[in-house]
Amino acid sequence: MGVPGVNRIAVLRHEEGVRVDPVRLAALYAELGQAGAERLISAVMEEMAVLLAAIRTAGQAGQGERVAGIAAELADRAGQVGMISLGRLARDVGCCAGAGDTVALAATLGRLVRIGTRSLTEVWDLRDLSL
Repeated sequence: MGVPGVNRIAVLRHEEGVRVDPVRLAALYAELGQAGAERLISAVMEEMAVLLAAIRTAGQAGQGERVAGIAAELADRAGQVGMISLGRLARDVGCCAGAGDTVALAATLGRLVRIGTRSLTEVWDLRDLSL
């Protein structure tokens, strides 16, 4: 007999909360009107999808300076549409890249991509509810 539990494989589910500021989204709609807010949100989300792909590629290529620059752009765009989690993580990624901490960068970049994907989906869902 072997050691109990050695032949078992544990499957861990890693789920992180996505924080979107509904007050910020409501302010955009109040400020710009429905059509204007939707145009802005759509444009920002498209930019963020491109930035997420670019930051992943730059991270895989070991381009720390480029990662830091993209992270700053991503944090700015996230703030525009109330994506709290994404903005915070983008700033964390930028800090890790700036410090040259490759281990922390890999971890935070992975989280950024996960949260980024989920945040984009959540904003689209909230936007659809407002229609």
